[in-house]
Amino acid sequence: MIHGLKLFDDRERQFWVLHTGGWVGFALIYYLGSFLHDMRSIWLFVILLNAYAGWLITIPLRYVFRRLWRLQTWQMVLAALVCSYIVGVIWAVIKNINYWEIYKHGYRPDEWIFYFSNSVNSFSVIVCWSGLYFGIKYYQLLQQEKQNALKASTMAHQAHLKMLRYQLNPHFLFNTLNAISTLVLIKENDTANAMVSRLSDFLRYSLDKDPIKKVPLEQEIQAIEMYLDIEKVRFEDRLTVSWDVAGEARDALVPSLILQPIIENAIKYAIAKTEQGGQISISAKAFGRDLLIEVTDNGPGAEISNGQLQRHGGVGLSNIRERLQSLYGNNFSFVIAHNAPSGVKVSIRIPYQVGQDANQD
Repeated sequence: MIHGLKLFDDRERQFWVLHTGGWVGFALIYYLGSFLHDMRSIWLFVILLNAYAGWLITIPLRYVFRRLWRLQTWQMVLAALVCSYIVGVIWAVIKNINYWEIYKHGYRPDEWIFYFSNSVNSFSVIVCWSGLYFGIKYYQLLQQEKQNALKASTMAHQAHLKMLRYQLNPHFLFNTLNAISTLVLIKENDTANAMVSRLSDFLRYSLDKDPIKKVPLEQEIQAIEMYLDIEKVRFEDRLTVSWDVAGEARDALVPSLILQPIIENAIKYAIAKTEQGGQISISAKAFGRDLLIEVTDNGPGAEISNGQLQRHGGVGLSNIRERLQSLYGNNFSFVIAHNAPSGVKVSIRIPYQVGQDANQD
């Protein structure tokens, strides 16, 4: 199957296969249609000779027709019919020679070379050949245009995803650098140095991962833990994190750094808003064909309407929806709701995929 597809990937090879196969089919159909007329091998020889002549004289038509694409439609059709008629007449003459000289052993009527009893049939066959040529050529051009459009769409899609992903980093980087600056000012050099080291590890992970590709949730967890280590330097005991990730969910593929802006949002509006701090809980599990992820906090909460936050200045949540839309179409959900007894709960549902499933997509 794969070899057959590769065979037709090369247009030059495709032409010769179809061209030869078409004339072989013509000879077979013509012989079977006249089988009762004559079963002698000489009749089969004449048919094969006629088919070979047709195969040979239609090859120049291909190169003539290539030049006709530059003409207007009516000019192209008219020129193709004229060329087909000329080739049809030549083929009819060749068939007459084969018939009278070989099959009839030299017997021929007066003016036998211009005896065009089969000229209409010859012209019809050449017109069919021409029609098939233009039809296949048009189909190839149409497929090429579709491939070009798809390639352009894919490139735009990838650029859009990268833009969305990298829009998230400045928020986090700005906050972290401010925290490091504060630590330096208050002479907490060891803490500042540890924070710089963790920031370096996190940014290296962020830049190494292609936002177009998905990563196992296990890797995403490791990245989030690096991020949380940085935030714990800022908030110390005020920030508590709990994890509840099922074993089968750890191998599931997720968009890289899809959780970081959610957790950053929780820190900004839940942990940082209260003196005693709070807790962020992250859970993930497989349910049927879906992967369910939840991030909750026990902060003061927020105004929520139709599953969306009604506050300004949220970090990257709208970008998350756009990334999920780009990657999964309509096969996802991204809902923000009130958490009980307080806080915000963010729920994500995406298709459950592992490495092999993603390759099949």
